[in-house]
Amino acid sequence: MINAQDVKNGTCFRENGRLYFVIEFLHVKPGKGNTFMRVKYKDVVDGRVLEKRFNIGEKLEDVRVERRPFQYLYQEGEDYIFMNNETFEQIPIAHDLINGVDFLKEGMTVDVAIDSSTDTVLMADLPTKVELMVQYTEPGLKGDTATNTLKPATLETGAEVRVPLFINEGEIIRIDTRDGSYCERVK
Repeated sequence: MINAQDVKNGTCFRENGRLYFVIEFLHVKPGKGNTFMRVKYKDVVDGRVLEKRFNIGEKLEDVRVERRPFQYLYQEGEDYIFMNNETFEQIPIAHDLINGVDFLKEGMTVDVAIDSSTDTVLMADLPTKVELMVQYTEPGLKGDTATNTLKPATLETGAEVRVPLFINEGEIIRIDTRDGSYCERVK
């Protein structure tokens, strides 16, 4: 068990038989009344984000989570096959358990969160920023660097993102996997 005031970002806990990851927390001390924790947390299974107030001293059932590096090998139906980099065992992970799945490329290493008591996969996180090649986009024109206008571009993974006008086919760009936004061109 863990006290409500001890939760931090990334803490995993079980409530009503469901698993949740803490996204954001705030220690609130109002002028009148008791101190409490305002916690925003994400359901591991369906990805819903919830918000709740916990009183100080309230007990939560914590879940022991191990984070291990896994390498993406290939897709088989709706599942993605990953290999543990230490034991070389292969495991399937469902599409909806992978954050940023549109930017997943063969050979990429992801961080997989596993419930250590039951050895079940909770979720897989891609690196925050990945470098991908632009497969198709309208050609850029010389001098198109002055405005903040964006155009659609298809990446090597099949994902479509908005990029500045000066980006051309074959260039490698850095993408933020959390929101799919363009960061910069890689030289």
